[in-house]
Amino acid sequence: MKLAKLFLFFCISLLSMSAQADKITIAAASDLKFAMDEIVSTFKQDNPDDQIELAYGSSGNFNTQIQQGAPFDLFFSADIGFPRELVKNGLAASEVKPYAVGRIVLWSASLDATKMTLASLTDPSITRIAIANPKHAPYGKRAEEALRASDLWEQIEPKLVFGENIVQTTQFVQTGNAQIGVIALSLAGNPELAQKGGYWLIPDNLHEPLEQGFIITKRAENNALAKRFADYMLSGPVRLVMTKYGFVLPGEAVGK
Repeated sequence: MKLAKLFLFFCISLLSMSAQADKITIAAASDLKFAMDEIVSTFKQDNPDDQIELAYGSSGNFNTQIQQGAPFDLFFSADIGFPRELVKNGLAASEVKPYAVGRIVLWSASLDATKMTLASLTDPSITRIAIANPKHAPYGKRAEEALRASDLWEQIEPKLVFGENIVQTTQFVQTGNAQIGVIALSLAGNPELAQKGGYWLIPDNLHEPLEQGFIITKRAENNALAKRFADYMLSGPVRLVMTKYGFVLPGEAVGK
């Protein structure tokens, strides 16, 4: 009888541990790289047994991959339109939750971008300018909008090099493959980048808002960790982290 009770206790303990130690895979827009790394690290301090895998890339590509069955449990998009599309197609287990508005900047590792504007990109000495691919990367699309609104697109288009996502775009500038780039403020403000050539904030009235949102995917409909992490993303501590990395919080005015 004692042995049976001990075995039953052992089984209950295993079930309890299994319920507490869940696993999720997050698809996150590349502009979240530094912020999300910090958010997940802090979350795991209080939830050390939970497993969280992060994949960074372009929102458009993730949107396509999820529609094709990619195993992501949460999707954080730099363009809120992509998760809205997934909700419409029945591929989400939650409503779309806005989490930030992004900003774009001119950034260089070798030039003093703090004294530049978009018009500076027409300088003949600048021959390679990096932006994310506008076809699937929201930051690239906003960069193109700003350049077109400034009547500069046709002049500088021959100089453009396209990154697969905003992190790769930033790497082009870091490594000297481009002299300057239009990147995310959330990346340019990172200490590693901020100590270099500096950045110039592109006025938000030159492009559509970079309204960002996330969903729990249909795959994670019964995943308790996915729901806990989604709730955590809307908490006060996370809002402070997002602000620290230059994001504007939902409902707040975007400064010019």
